[in-house]
Amino acid sequence: MIVSWKKTVLLILLPAIVVLPGCIGGNPGGMELVWSEEFDYEGLPDETKWNYDTVGNSYGWGNNELQYYTVRDKKNAWVDGEYLNITAVREKRDDFNYTSARLTTKEKGDWLYGRMEIRAQVPGGRGIWPAIWMLPTDWEYGGWPESGEIDIMEHVGYDSDSIHTTVHTEAFNHGIGTQKGKATYVPDCEEAFYVYAIEWDEEKIDFFIDDKLVFTFNNTKSGPAEWPFDKRFHLILNVAVGGNWGGVHGVDDSIFPSTMKVDYVRIYQ
Repeated sequence: MIVSWKKTVLLILLPAIVVLPGCIGGNPGGMELVWSEEFDYEGLPDETKWNYDTVGNSYGWGNNELQYYTVRDKKNAWVDGEYLNITAVREKRDDFNYTSARLTTKEKGDWLYGRMEIRAQVPGGRGIWPAIWMLPTDWEYGGWPESGEIDIMEHVGYDSDSIHTTVHTEAFNHGIGTQKGKATYVPDCEEAFYVYAIEWDEEKIDFFIDDKLVFTFNNTKSGPAEWPFDKRFHLILNVAVGGNWGGVHGVDDSIFPSTMKVDYVRIYQ
């Protein structure tokens, strides 16, 4: 979710009109399902699996974001028996003009290596910034970006046909113009569900959209400045508003409420 200012566009050759979602699930080769959330209930997100993260509200999460993340507010995070809905709403809260939710699995789901698979539909519109990503649970190599960040999926609404996959480390980050990632052409990402996944081991992190490999980050074996990904990480789901990246072209208030729908989360090891 930390901003990547530069991107390399990877074009996927597409059949006529749209790309159809293709991943049906099932255990990846040699792996077992170790954690899952199917959202097959109604109500607030299961608190045995999800936390509400609000600690960055007072300073815009370091990205000058415009939303206030709430706790146990059904307007912003609600399970409808089929999907988790994370919704950004235009409403006043403290000094903010928007509310939303940021859910994490920290200390309830923390993993070192595996396949992380999330089926979701992203919202669109100028100023919206949904993300599915991972941060270190213990920050053993120091603060951001020293301990790393894995962005499984980011979408900025003004760039409506692209999905971004990125890693951040001490050596590779946007602050010094060295971040590693790709922008993948997915023209119907705001209308269709896709499976966003990584397969992560001690050698590399592969990024997939509907089982199509779109980006690989390799372990250079040069130490934690380039590869801090030998510690446990947890998952984050959120919808931000504005910010240094999402808000580059301003915010269109007509898009609200704006919802990311999540069908399932499955972790294999």
